[in-house]
Amino acid sequence: MEELIGLREGSSGKPVTLQELWGPCPHLRRTIRGGLEWLKQKLFRVGEDWYFLMTLGVLMALISFAMSFAVGRVVRGSGIPELKTILSGVVLEDYLDIKNFGAKVVGLTCTLATGSTIFLGKVGPFVHLTVMIAAYLGRVRTKAIGETENKIKQNEMLVAAAAVGVATVFAAPFSGVLFSIEVMSSHFSVWDYWRGFFAATCGAFMFRLLAVFNSEQETITSLYKTNFRADVPFDLPEIFFFVAVGAICGILSCAYLFCQRTFLTFVKTNPLTSKLLATSKPLYSALAALVLASITYPPGVGRFMASRLSMKQHLDSLFDNNSWALMTRNSSPPWPKELDPQNLWFEWYHPQFTIFGTLAFFLVMKFWMLILATTIPMPAGYFMPIFIFGAAIGRLIGEALSLAFPEGIVAGGVVNPIMPGGYAVAGAAAFSGAVTHTISTALLAFELTGQIVHALPVLMAVLMANAIAQSCQPSFYDGTIIVKKLPYLPWIRCRKISSHRVIVEHFMNRAITTLAKDTPLEEVVKVVTSTDSAEYPLVESTESQILVGTMQRAHLVQALQVEPPSWAPGHQQCLQDILAGGCPMEPVTLQLSPETSLHQAHNLFELLNIQSLFVTSRGRAVGSVSWVELKKAISNVTNPPAPK
Repeated sequence: MEELIGLREGSSGKPVTLQELWGPCPHLRRTIRGGLEWLKQKLFRVGEDWYFLMTLGVLMALISFAMSFAVGRVVRGSGIPELKTILSGVVLEDYLDIKNFGAKVVGLTCTLATGSTIFLGKVGPFVHLTVMIAAYLGRVRTKAIGETENKIKQNEMLVAAAAVGVATVFAAPFSGVLFSIEVMSSHFSVWDYWRGFFAATCGAFMFRLLAVFNSEQETITSLYKTNFRADVPFDLPEIFFFVAVGAICGILSCAYLFCQRTFLTFVKTNPLTSKLLATSKPLYSALAALVLASITYPPGVGRFMASRLSMKQHLDSLFDNNSWALMTRNSSPPWPKELDPQNLWFEWYHPQFTIFGTLAFFLVMKFWMLILATTIPMPAGYFMPIFIFGAAIGRLIGEALSLAFPEGIVAGGVVNPIMPGGYAVAGAAAFSGAVTHTISTALLAFELTGQIVHALPVLMAVLMANAIAQSCQPSFYDGTIIVKKLPYLPWIRCRKISSHRVIVEHFMNRAITTLAKDTPLEEVVKVVTSTDSAEYPLVESTESQILVGTMQRAHLVQALQVEPPSWAPGHQQCLQDILAGGCPMEPVTLQLSPETSLHQAHNLFELLNIQSLFVTSRGRAVGSVSWVELKKAISNVTNPPAPK
């Protein structure tokens, strides 16, 4: 009957069931089903995951805008150390679990709602949120196209997600991609570069488009508008002062990184604070927040450090191109009782402190307050606070120069007044770049302000600050990895020439347990039960020790637990029989030689994101090298032990 119905309808040439025929609108439903199948074939082709990248950018822009709008336009934010560890090849359980998404959003919203009290942002947590969605979309993609899990493809999605996380917070796709390249890995694929730009551009465009739809902006513009003079923004002699700003930011960044890492270590090792963090995290957070809130209370000490301003208003005021010192030289405007949105710079002036006093007091207080805030166990970002801190450094120097040269610096017979806002931009880019060991902060400053007139001096300041910071201290993210004791592979400082003279034979692990194909099963069981290695090197025979592959411990244990077949009388069971029975063996595609230099081995581990390699000499397995041996060898090169 069903086949006759299909022939009588004659719509598709295939048999139609009675249930399909009696359902409402059978022709329309079949047409829609066919259209969806065609769309699925077009969208979910193997390798074509651009649609998921675009969805990622749009989704994160929506979430970023919603959070910023909900908490009063406070926009900024660090879960970046964990992501760096994941992209280096280490598996961190549950870090990318989508179940953490809701809790992260709620916690981050609460952090942003505190405003200037805690003075924290959202870049780092937002990167975490982005990679969680990217990992989830990656799993959806593999299920939709019927593809198996691919770690390389997953890492590509995570790299693009990191760029989206930064780009949608600042509406800056170029610097977002470059920042993720500099921070996340030492080697970067050009393929990931294009993918990151695609996703970041979609996210940044959607984020700014929402501001237009919400009537906040007339068109798509930069977040922090500036009105710098475009014809002659600075005189040639001012280049020296911009470089000096970079040097000062580099020195202060070294002090900040050292103090932050030392204090974070103290908090984790001190009996009282470590106990509070282990058993009473809410209590520790409340105490730290109480200290910060008491200091930033506007009618109290907070009036001397512009505590009534939000983080966005801090930057809007610090990037002002007018000289506050000159404006208040012959007049003393009273400190306003209420915040004046049209004159935010009034918050930086107090009759008892003057402009220089409030800026200096802001820098001194925020230096240790930021360090204390980094120890609070809550979702928070630390990039925007250091960006504002650097802007205050530049502003203080710019105000001092404008007061020292009230008419400007004479260059070529023309006098142009000094713009302290330009020094604030240079200070923000230089200090944040020195703390994070990145150059892309210069481009970020240009995208945020919409001005590129200070491109050369700002870039020179960033380079100077990075030259000082990178030679003295690890970056903020690397320092956090060290303090948290996350797995990491240190870099060889300054690529010392001695790393070429140290070879693998000097530091490799020689105590390796090999399994030969002719090893009796009794010996295999003893090896498995007496060791806890995740994988074992497989050699051709006990005598030759020629490395032929590796065996996973889990597969070996499973094969040993299977009921063995009946063997011929007198047959001795060995590992070869297990292999013949289907136990998987993985070939060794890459191995080290005892003569390989430490420098070459370090580059291989960084480039391929691997944790261990076997060492062979003429094919014979003689040892292994893992992160443990590499870190010890690098430590001996950078900090040689004292001679006995």
